[in-house]
Amino acid sequence: MPASSLTCPRILVAGLGGGSGKTIVSLGLARAFTEQGLTVQAFKKGPDYIDAKWLGLASRSITSNLDPFLLSSEVLRNLFWSRAQSFDLALLEGNRGLYDGKDVLGSCSSAELAKSLKCPVIIVADCTKVTRTMAAIILGLTMFDPEVDIRGVILNRTAGGRHQKILRQSIEKYTDVQVLGVLPKLSDNPIPERHMGLISDAEYSRDPFSELAAFLRTHADLDACLNIAHQAPAAQMDLAPLYPTSRTAAPVRIGVARDAALWFYYQENFDALRHAGAELVEFSLLADHEIPAVDAVYMGGGFPETLAEGLTQNASMRKSVQERVLGGMPLYAECGGLMYLSRELHYEGVSYPMADVFPLETKVFKKPQGHGYTSALIASPNPFYPLQTRLTGHEFHYSRCVDTSGIDSFVFQIELGQGMAKGHDGVLHRNCLAGYTHMHALGNPLWAGNFVSAARIYRECRNAGQPCPDIRLK
Repeated sequence: MPASSLTCPRILVAGLGGGSGKTIVSLGLARAFTEQGLTVQAFKKGPDYIDAKWLGLASRSITSNLDPFLLSSEVLRNLFWSRAQSFDLALLEGNRGLYDGKDVLGSCSSAELAKSLKCPVIIVADCTKVTRTMAAIILGLTMFDPEVDIRGVILNRTAGGRHQKILRQSIEKYTDVQVLGVLPKLSDNPIPERHMGLISDAEYSRDPFSELAAFLRTHADLDACLNIAHQAPAAQMDLAPLYPTSRTAAPVRIGVARDAALWFYYQENFDALRHAGAELVEFSLLADHEIPAVDAVYMGGGFPETLAEGLTQNASMRKSVQERVLGGMPLYAECGGLMYLSRELHYEGVSYPMADVFPLETKVFKKPQGHGYTSALIASPNPFYPLQTRLTGHEFHYSRCVDTSGIDSFVFQIELGQGMAKGHDGVLHRNCLAGYTHMHALGNPLWAGNFVSAARIYRECRNAGQPCPDIRLK
């Protein structure tokens, strides 16, 4: 039986490197096309939560991360087409430089993603203090891998009319790449940045997207960009279910700590939990007095350090978390969640009491203490991962555990990455597991089902008036 033919106009916005302006261009394009009445599904290449959140706001869609390290090529394509096929346009933002990957072959690069999805590429080039040389750079990009379909370039941070004229004429003379836009320098970044990249939307009061859309409409040819997207070929493939068949047992309730302090979550992680049999209940570590009536808790990452005072002041929530963990409630925490579950958080010379679930302290530094992909072997029994299975993920944290003397053992044996201590990540107390590793549920398919199973055990014990045991997978 022939495979299905899947279609969706699509473009991948890539740069020559980080800071080229591709995020600003992607946000402007997403909102401009949305304001034209198109439905736009945004994607972010790589694991970044912050850019993905901004893209979702600009496109008025829920952004999915497409990461070739975290997801197999089959799962990645399946995720893309499952999300994109009903939209008028799929807009993908790359990361780093077009050909930059995790090794000399460019594995997991934006270029490899573009080839996998047969996606035309638009380059955003920072043209500060360069003219004719930009033509050589663009020509080199097209020749470096002819299988990458580079169709256009948007020239960013141009200085004036003469600069713009030489740039355009040079690229048109020496390459076949269409100049789609010439953007002047912006006096201010419409979206300010902090140590982990763009600031979160929760910290920014005004909507910058209409302004960016107007900027792109004025200085770029949106019709030409859309025409390129429509030239993307159809894909011949049959979509497979992203998640296992939903379980029929009564759903468990899993609380999700989600507010301005913790908000780093992949939509697919939520979807995986729902398909496994969970009802998700959001609550705030800042505003609520206690954990709601749930059977388990999920804490993602975020910026607990910037709101540490508020977290400390909410003593009733900290006590609630500590009591639930002591009572055996399953709790899974990543990065910022780990920081919240520690005894103390040290930030800018001030020590803030946290939930004190684990006998450790974290301190925020000015430089990254862990940044990149991670791979670990599950070395100790726990409620979420079977022994000796492999956990793939990523980490990006400016904090470090400065006192782990009270930790007897770690769950994750780190083979790639930094973790909490040299070669180790993941601490366990009762049924609470926390570490610096962020994971994607589609790359670790056992996680959601085991999480729900642990929640069900806890609920059954609670309903029977019995203490919940330490849940350990073999």
